[in-house]
Amino acid sequence: MNRLLVREKILAFYKEDIGTHDVTTDAIFSPYDLSEGTVFSKEEGVFCGSVVFTEGWKVLDEAVEVTVHVKDGEWVKKGDALVTVKGRTSILLSGERVLLNLVQRMCGIATMTRRVVSALGDSSIRVCDTRKTMPGLRLFDKYAVRLGGGWNHRFGLDDAAMIKDNHITAAGGIAEAVESVRQRAGHMVKIEVETTTEAEVLEAVEARADVIMFDNAKPGQVKKFVPLVPDMIVTEVSGNIGLENIGDYHGCGVDYLSVGALTHSVSALDISFLVSTT
Repeated sequence: MNRLLVREKILAFYKEDIGTHDVTTDAIFSPYDLSEGTVFSKEEGVFCGSVVFTEGWKVLDEAVEVTVHVKDGEWVKKGDALVTVKGRTSILLSGERVLLNLVQRMCGIATMTRRVVSALGDSSIRVCDTRKTMPGLRLFDKYAVRLGGGWNHRFGLDDAAMIKDNHITAAGGIAEAVESVRQRAGHMVKIEVETTTEAEVLEAVEARADVIMFDNAKPGQVKKFVPLVPDMIVTEVSGNIGLENIGDYHGCGVDYLSVGALTHSVSALDISFLVSTT
C-alpha cells in the first residue's frame, strides 16, 4: 500500500475522531507518561493491515515504536500477539480506536476472501471484488481482498469503461454504447459490457468488447454463454454470488467471478489492544 495515501487517510480519520483533543486521555496523562501496548487477536482469521499500525500511530507522534509480529496474509489464532507498540500513553490511547477499526475490517475482508476462494476451489477462475466498498475505505478494502487471495476489479469509475444496462438503454444499444466509448475514451481504456441474454452476449462479441460480464447468470447459463465468446475476450460473472453458492461455479469456464459480499457486508475480525505502564 502507498504509505503516503495511508497516512493521509488516517489523518482524516483522526480529525473526525479526536477533534480538538482527547478529553479523557489528556485529563489523565501527562506528555511524559509512557506505556507499552499489545494488539492481539480474539479469533481466527487472516491478518491484514500491518501498514496501518506502522504508520498510524506515527501520524500522531513519529517517536512511537511499532513492532509487527505477523505478516500480512498470515493466518492467526485466538490469543496471538499481532503488534507491540511503545510510546507516550496519550498517543497510544488516542490513536487506538481508529487503527483497530480499520484493521479489524481489513482482517475481516481478507478472511472472507480466503474462504470464498477456497470454497470455489478452482484456480482457473479469479475471484475479484466490486465497487461495493465503504466510502473512504476503498484503498484498505481492496488491499485486504488481494491479501486474502482475491483480485481487484476497477478501483473507480476512471479505471475502465463498464457499460451497464442503463448505459445501454440510454445509448440505444450495446453497439452504440461501445462505439461511443471507443471513439471518446482513448485506446488505453478497456471496455466491459454487461449482458443478461444470449443475444446480448453475441452483440457484445460483435462490438468487440474487451470484457463481457454475464450479469446474475447461474452456472448453467454461464456454461452456455462461455462458448459464444472468443478466447481473446475476458469473461466475468457478477451478481448474487457468495460463500454459500460460489462452489456451484467450479469448472464453469469463466475467467472472473466478482463478489460484492467480499466488502459490502463483511464481519470485522475481533482484535483488541491492551496497554501496560513502562
